[in-house]
Amino acid sequence: MNSRAKELTIGLIGTGFMGKTHVYGFAIADRVFDLPYRLKLVSVADVSEELAQSAALSLGFESATSNWMDLINDKDLDLISITSPNVFHKEMAIAALNAGKHVYCEKPLAPTLEDSEEMVHAAGQSEGKTQVGFNYLSNPMIVVARDLIKSGELGDIMSFRGIHAEDYMSDPESSYTWRHDPIGGGVLGDLGSHILATAEFLLGPISEVLGDCVTVIPSRKAENGERREIIVDDISRSYLKFATGVTGSIEASWLATGRKMQHDFEVHGTLGSISYSQERLNELHFFSRKDNSGLQGFRKIEASPEHEPYGRFCVAPGHQLGFNDLKAIEISKFVKAIEGTELEPFNFESGHRIQLLINAIRKSSVENVWTRVTGV
Repeated sequence: MNSRAKELTIGLIGTGFMGKTHVYGFAIADRVFDLPYRLKLVSVADVSEELAQSAALSLGFESATSNWMDLINDKDLDLISITSPNVFHKEMAIAALNAGKHVYCEKPLAPTLEDSEEMVHAAGQSEGKTQVGFNYLSNPMIVVARDLIKSGELGDIMSFRGIHAEDYMSDPESSYTWRHDPIGGGVLGDLGSHILATAEFLLGPISEVLGDCVTVIPSRKAENGERREIIVDDISRSYLKFATGVTGSIEASWLATGRKMQHDFEVHGTLGSISYSQERLNELHFFSRKDNSGLQGFRKIEASPEHEPYGRFCVAPGHQLGFNDLKAIEISKFVKAIEGTELEPFNFESGHRIQLLINAIRKSSVENVWTRVTGV
C-alpha cells in the first residue's frame, strides 16, 4: 500500500466486462504510477442487490447498492465510473456532474448527438473533470505511430486505412440485445467509434465522410422466442477526407467471423508506411524508403522501456503490455488531470467529437452523398 495522504474515492456503476476493466485499471494505476492520490474503491452499483454485493466482495468495494443514485448522493465519493449500457450514460453522467463529481464514462459517450451535447454542456457547468474510455489511444505503440507521422519519417501522408472488426454478433441465431436497439448505437457507435478516434489521433480532424451503413442480419431471436427486426447497422464503412487533404477509409463490423479484436490501421506516406494490429498490440511495423535497396521491408518495432510508460510495467522489452494495462495508463492521465497538472486526455468534448463523426456518417449513408463534419 502506498503512503500518499490524499485519497480519490471511487464509485462504480455497472459490473460487467468494462466495469471489471475499470477496477483492474484503478488497481494497476494505483501501484504502477506515481499518482497524486491513493485510489480507493468505495461503492459499487448494479441492477440488483445480489449482483452489486457479489461485485463488492470480488472486486474489493466497501459497499454495494442496486440504486445508482446512492453513489451520486454520497458526498464522500469523488469520482463516478460509468460502465452501464449506452442509453443510461447521459442521465448518470449529468447527475454526477451536477453533484460536483469527476466522471469517467465508457465509450461511446452517448447513443445520440443530442445526448452528448447535453453531457458536454453539463461538464462545462461543473467543477468535475471528465474522461471518455478510449484506452487503445493509451498504447505506447500508437504514440510511436503518431510520432513517426509528425516527425516526417513517412514523408507526405497519402492515405489511411482502418478497421475495427469482431465476431460477437456473427451468429445469426444469437439473441437480440440492447446493442441491437437503435439507442445502442449499432456497430458504428459500438466499434466504429474506436477506429474513428484512432484516425483523428493519428492524422487530425476528419472534415468530410461518405458512409455506407448496412444491416446484414435482418432479425434476431427475442426473449419470447420470436424474431425481432434489426434496424441498426451490422457493418459500417466510410470514406474519409481529413482537414489536411489526406484521404482514407474505415470499416466497423461485429460480423467478422473469427476476428476477436481487429483494431488495425495502415498509414502510407511518400517515404514510408506504418502498419498496426491490436491483436498484436505490442508491435508496430514500419517501412522506410530510406533503407538500402535490397534490404527494404517492414521492420517490427517492439514495445520496450524506451516507449513510456512501458518501463513502469516491466524493465525488459518483449514482455508485453495487456488490455488492462492500457486502461491503467488512461486512468493515470485522468487522475493527473483531476489534480490539475495535466489536461484531460479525452474529455466529454472529445467524446462528443466522435458522436459528430458517427452522426455525419449515418446521415451520409442515408442520403448517399459526401457530408461535411460540423461542430467541435
